[in-house]
Amino acid sequence: MIQIWTALITILILKALKAQSKFDWYLSNLVVFIRLNLFVKIDLQKWLDRPFQYHIEPPPGYIQGDLF
Repeated sequence: MIQIWTALITILILKALKAQSKFDWYLSNLVVFIRLNLFVKIDLQKWLDRPFQYHIEPPPGYIQGDLF
């Protein structure tokens, strides 16, 4: 029973994100793209509005090639 409630709440949150974004998302595409970017540190609202922006600035304090 808890799995049904969890799925319903997840769908509700995703539909709210879809309604807030300026980009014309299909719900299935939004789910896939969020799953792919789950562990990426991005500003969610900016990404929802412009998901295919080609030049994204790295976050402050990021050093390219540094693993630690």
